[in-house]
Amino acid sequence: MTPQERQALIDESGRIIAQGSKSFRFASQIFDEETRGLSWLLYAWCRACDDVTDGQTLGHDAVTPDNPAERIAFLRAKTADALAGKPTGLAAFDAFGTVAAECAIPANFAADHLAGFERDATGWTPATEADLLSYCYQVAGAVGVMMAHVMSVAPGDRDTLDRAADLGIAFQLANIARDIVDDAKVGRRYLPDTWLTEEGLTGADLADPGNRPALARIVRRLAILADCYRLSSKVGAARLPFRSRWAVNSAARIYGTVATRAVELGERAWDRRISIPRQEKFGLVLMALADSLRTPREVSRDGLWTRASD
Repeated sequence: MTPQERQALIDESGRIIAQGSKSFRFASQIFDEETRGLSWLLYAWCRACDDVTDGQTLGHDAVTPDNPAERIAFLRAKTADALAGKPTGLAAFDAFGTVAAECAIPANFAADHLAGFERDATGWTPATEADLLSYCYQVAGAVGVMMAHVMSVAPGDRDTLDRAADLGIAFQLANIARDIVDDAKVGRRYLPDTWLTEEGLTGADLADPGNRPALARIVRRLAILADCYRLSSKVGAARLPFRSRWAVNSAARIYGTVATRAVELGERAWDRRISIPRQEKFGLVLMALADSLRTPREVSRDGLWTRASD
């Protein structure tokens, strides 16, 4: 691949991220130029996998596809080609092949990520909190681990990689809190059976406006859980180069605010989609700068969900 072809992939990936992952794109501007480009290459593939699975365009207008197994098979085949260094004819997959080769991203993390989408394609729902957390790892925590490789975390630094996964898990818990009702409308449910039983709910009840008080209690529970993983991740972020640390802490602040906002809105959290205005994001980035200049409180990972050994 020529430098011009590589830059074209980065430019196209940046365009994809600008439309489909606005909060990540905003925080990614803080990275140094090389890390930013690599992160865009990775996230373009993640966005494409999500879109193909959900039959959506750049994160919007999800539908329930009538050929989910074929879509997962397509993702697996194109990703395998990309990891093998074969041109796929699709910018997002060629982008992933590039970043995986340059940053020595192990193929098992890509497989973990695709396993989460396969769960979505089969209509999977979690029975327990551990099931929920394993899914959050697959669709977001594995991305955190791959991003850690992009930011030059040593492959053998297990604790830092696990804390990178923790941040992805926190992000996904915030997303689930924000999207409970929208997900329910398209037949998706990520709240554990055990939690619903405690509230006297079933999956079929989640879009019913009459159940908003129960959902507000569940969102508070999700936010508390997300905070445990976010606080753990700050310990790992402190080990990164300064600009990477600041970018990661900025993303943590922005996604953390999504969960906080859902808690604050209570029963009104699903009246319209929660988004963080650009001006508020600037304020959160400044707060993240202060975070990045301080040594975080040491937080043990004891009791947190942890991925299997590599």
